[in-house]
Amino acid sequence: MIGTWLRVTLFLIGSAVAAVTAQAETIVLRGGTLYASADAQALPDAVIVVTDGVVSAVGKSGDIQVPPDARVIDCSGKTIVAGFWNSHVHFTQKVWRNAGAAPAAALTQHMQEMLTRWGFTTVWDLGSDPSDTLPLRKRIVVGEVAGPNILLAGNIFPKGGHPVYIPREVQLPEVATPEEATKWARDWLGMGEDGIKLFTGAFMGDKPVVNMDPAIAKAAVDVAHAQGRPVFAHPQHKVGVETVIESGVDVLAHTTPGEPSYTADQLAQFKAQGTALVPTLSLFTTVVLDPNVTNRLVASTVNQLKQFSENGGTVLFGTDVGFTTLYDTTQEFQLMHRVLSERQVLATLTTNPARFFKAAKKGRVEQGFDADLVVLDGDPLGDVGNLAKVSSTIRAGHVIYQKP
Repeated sequence: MIGTWLRVTLFLIGSAVAAVTAQAETIVLRGGTLYASADAQALPDAVIVVTDGVVSAVGKSGDIQVPPDARVIDCSGKTIVAGFWNSHVHFTQKVWRNAGAAPAAALTQHMQEMLTRWGFTTVWDLGSDPSDTLPLRKRIVVGEVAGPNILLAGNIFPKGGHPVYIPREVQLPEVATPEEATKWARDWLGMGEDGIKLFTGAFMGDKPVVNMDPAIAKAAVDVAHAQGRPVFAHPQHKVGVETVIESGVDVLAHTTPGEPSYTADQLAQFKAQGTALVPTLSLFTTVVLDPNVTNRLVASTVNQLKQFSENGGTVLFGTDVGFTTLYDTTQEFQLMHRVLSERQVLATLTTNPARFFKAAKKGRVEQGFDADLVVLDGDPLGDVGNLAKVSSTIRAGHVIYQKP
């Protein structure tokens, strides 16, 4: 269905790595327990050598020679895993405005609060102002700002579907015809976005949801797929989910809390089409004040995650952070763990997105792979909450966060 997904995106990632690793130091992580992938056995007392932004050696202490000029990070008592992906974020907060000229220290500080202290080395921004985010990405590439790889998705809304949670003064790309969707998709990708996000359902508060016509969605999907780019979708209820299926969207950007479950036919279609899911479970703890309503929303979305995973679908980690200010990932891990094992949760952060987005050198800690690494204070297979206890985050061989 997807074909040559993300060729251009992976070129951009590769260019970013090349740009920042030209001056990268040699780093050695020594003494920690390594999980080379989500399904790997633990390797205690491991040594990982990073050279020019790439993992150049992996093995047990004593078996690997440590370069004399290396910066050694003592990981004794800690756990090392591959760098984390957050497949649903937004760079829309005030701090990101005029990111091309804003002080780098302020941007790095907020990046730490929002992303890098939680282990994220690659993120999908599913909607922001490209005049801010494209320059931000460039400053990360050249090392001015310490942050993750940023992949961008341009948004398209149905005509009259300006969601109530987006300020009215913000101009949105609303489309009424397939031709308009085609043009917007081409324009977004032409300016350097890496994918498309469709609002197949727009929440209008106390007014009816505005849904996107499947033919309009399909027009945008066709443009993206012709260029090897993925399409995400935000459905609000069953109609939006059906549009995802009918138009061939690749990733559900949310579960749908207004529905108690997916239907058997929907699950069959997801599996046949290779659709992935970003659950964003903790998001639904923030949208209403009534705890009884919150509990119902969480119960339905956790159930959808259970159905989707048991159906064999690819689950991707994402929090909608930037739209929310719930930066701490602990609750998301705990909610996911209601139906997923610790290894399955780790996979949503590492091997699943690397495989799904065709990032062949990411998602594992192996010789020749990109040096995107996370050092954790505890073993995530013993306690899933340890995935939120990050000691160091390393992207492309550079330490972009280290716990004080």
